[in-house]
Amino acid sequence: MPDEVAVKAWRELSRQFSSVSCALESALKEQHELGMSEFEVLDRLAEDPHQSLRMQDLGEVIHLSQSALSRTVARLEKDGLVERVLCASDRRGVYVSLTDAGRERHAAARPVHRQVIKNTLGG
Repeated sequence: MPDEVAVKAWRELSRQFSSVSCALESALKEQHELGMSEFEVLDRLAEDPHQSLRMQDLGEVIHLSQSALSRTVARLEKDGLVERVLCASDRRGVYVSLTDAGRERHAAARPVHRQVIKNTLGG
């Protein structure tokens, strides 16, 4: 692939990501008092069969730095949407679990999230 084609593709991908991110941030904040990263944490937890993920695994699938993820989880925990639980077999491990309030907020915000993505990407 020639350099110009790769750069053009990168710029289009970057434009689409920025467009979707801004639209998601605005809609989720306005309608559900959630930031995009906060919703993503709730969404990943809701998709898990146990609705609980190890903090390290959550960070890998969400692609946030450890400190950014920690701040995001702290905000969700303060709002009662998630809780942190120490791993019984490995005291260094911390799990993040969805609470009932988190399930409710996620269920309410999920259709907005999906619709914004669909509308913004033209699907």
